[in-house]
Amino acid sequence: MEGYIKAILLFIGCCPMALRGQEPEAPFTVTVPYNFTKPETLGLPFAEGAETFTIFFPGPDDNKYNHGVVLFPFRGMLYAQWQSSAADEDAGDTQVFYSRSPDGKTWSAPVPMTEPREQEIKTSGGWWSDGDTLVAYLCVWPHQTSGAKEGYTECIRSTDGLHWTAPEPVKDKDGRPMHGIIEQDVHALPGGRLITAFHMQPGLIATPYYTDDPGGTSGWTAGTMHNMPVEKGISRGIEPGWFYRKDSAVVMVFRDQQGSFKKLASVSHDAGATWSDPALVDAPDSRAKQSAGNLPDGTAYMVNNPSGNKDRFPLVITISKDGFTFDKAYLLRSGGAGLPPMRYKGKYKRTGFSYPKSVVWGDHLYVSYATNKEDVELTRIPIESLSDR
Repeated sequence: MEGYIKAILLFIGCCPMALRGQEPEAPFTVTVPYNFTKPETLGLPFAEGAETFTIFFPGPDDNKYNHGVVLFPFRGMLYAQWQSSAADEDAGDTQVFYSRSPDGKTWSAPVPMTEPREQEIKTSGGWWSDGDTLVAYLCVWPHQTSGAKEGYTECIRSTDGLHWTAPEPVKDKDGRPMHGIIEQDVHALPGGRLITAFHMQPGLIATPYYTDDPGGTSGWTAGTMHNMPVEKGISRGIEPGWFYRKDSAVVMVFRDQQGSFKKLASVSHDAGATWSDPALVDAPDSRAKQSAGNLPDGTAYMVNNPSGNKDRFPLVITISKDGFTFDKAYLLRSGGAGLPPMRYKGKYKRTGFSYPKSVVWGDHLYVSYATNKEDVELTRIPIESLSDR
């Protein structure tokens, strides 16, 4: 018996992946023949029927830094949320604004959801709704004296999209405030479970979370995942989106902070409770925030800048019938003549189509992003042109 136990312990020490139910390979592959000799388009065609609309175009007297755009439908209107400041990223005057539209084309004037505060800034955390109440998540970043970057998540609620409750903490399964920054890709599995990630303290350690609270404000439970190495308080994989595969497994796709300019991915076979070790996927990326999800027929998609370097252009949607092989990709926005010049200078501003997020509304997939970190824009694509290929 003693020898048997020693053998088991040796197996555990040598093969921790087997005990955690890890998959030895990446959860999906990408076979799109990107043409990197054409960096403005990567040799890809535009998505059929794609249309681009501007939500907010800052003039000389407006806030000229705008970023982190997230869309969500509620009671016949489409809502957009983003962070905004006079000129610089994460400046002390940063506020969260929102606008809404009855058709995705014409948008109301921006309305502030937060006010500047001396001891912290607030940035956009995305949306969720159970159909009766619209929830806006707010990421709170207290000013740090130690240099460690970390924060927590609040939410405000509305039943009409106009009047909002006071901020309150988003809570975990034990009713405690979540000491982490929410990722903006909150969406639901077909069975209703909500999945996203929080970047948890100390520092920003990306951790998958799920809840069965249909309102999305409580019951958040950490999935078990062996995170990759952490440097300077930030996990290697951050800012994930996710989709589900044909076999019902959930795949979370991360930005790789190590600079591979590829994606990292982890898979869960139990609706987000446990996750495989993140694996490097041979899918080009720009080391920036991305989006992922599923169309109504189950088609999986990812939206990012697959430049293979720091360029945040072109903006591309890559799709898969089963979530195992992504074999088609289409342009949403191109570089070159398709990328307008930056009009205003500011700290950490850069050209390109940054930090896309996406949502299905009606017959379209809507993708929001910031152009040059100053214009709040979206591109919508007819679902039939993506799912009926």
